[in-house]
Amino acid sequence: MIKSLGVSFEKMYKRPFYKALLFIFGILSLPFVFIKYMKNKQNNGYIRLRESIYQRLEQDGVKDEIYSKAQEQLRNKLSFFKKELSNEEFERQVKEITNKQFNEIIKHELNTMSKQQKVSNVTFCSTFVEMFNNKLFLTVSIILSFPMYLVILIFSNPYSKYIFERLFMMVFVIFGVTWLVFTILYLSPMDPAANILGQTATPDQVAQFNSIYGLDKPYHIQLLNTFKSLFSFDLGKSYVGNEDVLTAIMRKFPVTLQLTFASLIIAVLIAIPAGIISAIKQYSSFDYIFMLGALLGLSIPNFWLGLIMILNFSIKMKWLPATFIVGDWKTLIMPSIVLGTGLAASVARMTRSSMLEVKNADYITTARAKGLDEKKVITKHILGNAMIPIVTVIGLQFGGMLGGSAVTEKVFNINGIGSFIVDKQFIPDIPIVLAGVVYVAVIISLANLIVDIMYAFLDPRIKSKMKSY
Repeated sequence: MIKSLGVSFEKMYKRPFYKALLFIFGILSLPFVFIKYMKNKQNNGYIRLRESIYQRLEQDGVKDEIYSKAQEQLRNKLSFFKKELSNEEFERQVKEITNKQFNEIIKHELNTMSKQQKVSNVTFCSTFVEMFNNKLFLTVSIILSFPMYLVILIFSNPYSKYIFERLFMMVFVIFGVTWLVFTILYLSPMDPAANILGQTATPDQVAQFNSIYGLDKPYHIQLLNTFKSLFSFDLGKSYVGNEDVLTAIMRKFPVTLQLTFASLIIAVLIAIPAGIISAIKQYSSFDYIFMLGALLGLSIPNFWLGLIMILNFSIKMKWLPATFIVGDWKTLIMPSIVLGTGLAASVARMTRSSMLEVKNADYITTARAKGLDEKKVITKHILGNAMIPIVTVIGLQFGGMLGGSAVTEKVFNINGIGSFIVDKQFIPDIPIVLAGVVYVAVIISLANLIVDIMYAFLDPRIKSKMKSY
């Protein structure tokens, strides 16, 4: 346990980002380590050994010999290339070559002799690792600097380390997207006060509105306040209705989540089998019919398909409700089919193309030659090795749909994330638009993270790389 803790600490210390985290989170433990470091430094046998090697080699004339050879080599080089240098520049380059070669000799002898005499260099890192063996320090340090040990624990596992780094990068993505969208809204000619209060609003009413919501402040002050709200998870109040923005987003999220999951299930149930059969029976009648259907699925606009389904199944046949009703699963059928159609076409085409790339590979031929059952060859070997691009498409489409499908939601009168954000951007209701953008950025980033993690479970090659990440 202590040994693995020290190994992880040394690896983290070599990387600037993690080194900064160690110092930030372990600042309360640093004074104890610093005192121990200064004490060890006074009795540093490694430095004395290096000084003795340096003096011995210098007395033996090794440095002078290297200097003479460096002069001769540089003269030959300049003569060969027919170049000339000033005396000062020539001397500088010779000294640079001499010092480099001399230090390499010292380093080689120092490594050899330090191993023989069991002497190691005293550094702040080695001192910290050494103090992990002190039970009293370890106990006190865990109490004072628990976040530091939590970071070390995360770093020690490649999967948790990968997730942590991606989540940390996601923070920069969120703030970058927020800055970009805020700047666009700030430069937009639309005036929220005029749009909300109406054209008949007096200048005093407009000024009061801008003062209440901080719209009369300079750009950098408004941007700073927006970043502060992200840190505190207080996204403010909407301009229309004075509604809490975070509460509004969370209230509409379950509706979008239900629609997304229903659409994904429909798409996968249709697309994966169709793509498999089309790839196995390439250039068959089914393949041509499927390709035509996939092309139509990608080409048909969602709003047109939604209106056609409402016209036929709601108005004419009266089988299904035309608009969404919370708690009524029947109202999810038509919008899920509309969204699932485009997704199914994309996934099916990707399934077909990925399996076609794999099915003629040498290891597939070998599997068949060994007498494996054809179903096992298709499901385990062909489909298993073709899943990476399929999972990528599904993950990205899933994240996009979770971000809100405004067109479909508008057609079926679904009060989800997409339609909510679109309605508010025409005011513009800046707090809600910014919150919606942050929500979409988080959802897309998390979807990509989940897809990347799934790669390791689907592809053994990626899994082996992840273990050494």
